[in-house]
Amino acid sequence: MVGRRKGPGESEALDPAALRQKAIRLLAGRERSRAEMSALLGPYCDDSAALAALLDDLQSRGWLSDARLAAQLVRLRRPRASAVRIRQELARRGVDANQITESTAALEATDFDAALALWRRRFGEPAADRTQRSRQLRFLLNRGFGHSIALKVLRSAEEDDPGS
Repeated sequence: MVGRRKGPGESEALDPAALRQKAIRLLAGRERSRAEMSALLGPYCDDSAALAALLDDLQSRGWLSDARLAAQLVRLRRPRASAVRIRQELARRGVDANQITESTAALEATDFDAALALWRRRFGEPAADRTQRSRQLRFLLNRGFGHSIALKVLRSAEEDDPGS
C-alpha cells in the first residue's frame, strides 16, 4: 500500500546514523536512564548489539548517565516527595538498584524536615478540625511520607502554633 501510515507499535528500522541522531535528540530534551533509552530506541533498531554499542558510546562520552539522572531527580523531587517516593521513581525509570541506594542514602535522615517544609508551604497552620487534620495527613501520605512521619509533622505543627 502506498502512503500507509504506521500504526501504534509499528516502526521502521533506522540506519545507525539516524538512530544516533534520534538518541541525541532524546537526550537533548532531558536526562534519561540507559533502560529508558533502550526502550525508546529498541523499536527503531533491529540489531540489539548495535543498540548496546550506541548506548555504550553515549555513556563513554558522558551524554548518558544514570548517576546524573539520579542526582537530578533527587534534587528536583526532594522538596515535594519522600525518600521512598524518589526511590520508586528511580526504579520505574530503570536506574540500577546500587545507583538508587547510593543516590538516596542521605534522604531517610531528612524525611521529617522535608515533610515539615512541605506541610508549611502547603498549609502553614495547624488543622482547625478533624476533617482538616485528615486532609493534611492524606496530603503527606500521598507524597510518600510514612504514617509516623506525617503524624509527627502534624503534632509538631500543633505544638509550635502560638494560637493554641
